[in-house]
Amino acid sequence: MKCADEFRSRAVTAPLVEEIARSLVRPVRIMEVCGTHTMSIFRHGIRSLLPPEITLLSGPGCPVCVTPVDHIDAFLAAAGRDEVTIATFGDLLRVPGSHGSLATARAQGARVEIVYSPMDALVLARKEPERLTLFPAIGFETTAPTIAATILQAERLGIENFVIIAACKTMPQALETLMADPELHIDGLLCPGHVSAIIGSDAYLPFARRHNLACAVAGFEPADILAGLLSLIRQINAGEPRVENCYTRAVTAQGNTTAQKLIDQVFEPADSPWRGLGTIAQSGLTLRPQYRCFDGMIRLGLTVQPAQEPRGCRCGDILKGRLLPTDCPLYGTACTPLQPIGPCMVSNEGTCAAYYRYSGQKRRT
Repeated sequence: MKCADEFRSRAVTAPLVEEIARSLVRPVRIMEVCGTHTMSIFRHGIRSLLPPEITLLSGPGCPVCVTPVDHIDAFLAAAGRDEVTIATFGDLLRVPGSHGSLATARAQGARVEIVYSPMDALVLARKEPERLTLFPAIGFETTAPTIAATILQAERLGIENFVIIAACKTMPQALETLMADPELHIDGLLCPGHVSAIIGSDAYLPFARRHNLACAVAGFEPADILAGLLSLIRQINAGEPRVENCYTRAVTAQGNTTAQKLIDQVFEPADSPWRGLGTIAQSGLTLRPQYRCFDGMIRLGLTVQPAQEPRGCRCGDILKGRLLPTDCPLYGTACTPLQPIGPCMVSNEGTCAAYYRYSGQKRRT
């Protein structure tokens, strides 16, 4: 089939929509894992273009959203130290912990700075050697190489006042957990473009074979997403699930091996808690022993205490594809973008934020 790279050059989506409609022989349920896919689908009105027999579900592809409350509490505990500067991505600023957010901590006098990369945090640490700069290291395989590179740069420069709290997660293990859920019935998976650029499309082959699941790696333009959906429908129709790379301009079979080596040099796999999914074995990244001098939890003597999800918040079920945002009793009433209760309403890649901004549904159905 012609994948997104060819269709994109023609800048035509109508033929793809028509071909999807012609190819559909039964109702299908497809999950897009990447938060950027979720936002793009809503922004471009893709759901409204598709036949009603296609159900699109959003998965746990927003790194801010899957970071559990107890990790947010650890970031807040660090922010409460007089000698600490928190240097964080803006998406994390308003995510609620058990008692407030980094935004409320800043309003109360904590030093919280917005940065656009972990290297920016390192620059800040170098400028202020009298303070400890802490970077909350959330993200997936896309972000982990830049964090690893920053750790190595800090080591080379001898910058001792830069630390992280390691909270990165890896996607394949989360997908395994999702597919093991007996309540989740998925016919196909739209695989994340950014993560796939790092780990490669071949990383999904064992997964597709084990679960007999159609998989397509797609980019983020409307034509990219529609071509990925068409690939999935054709695989489902043929009863021949596989992994098709429809984003060849950015993704290769093996992925970015340099980035993979960086991750492996600095981090090692560890069990990790995911909001909504629980603790998933070997799905997180922790600093290797030789780099634990950069571990903010150790340097500050912090511990992660168990914490409860906000009362009434259904972000966990939304991240698992069990519920739509409008099924949550807080959606559009107690929980809005201006006063978020759950992270899915905070992040630019959050499903609730996408629904609220683009679907026209501002209240619970």
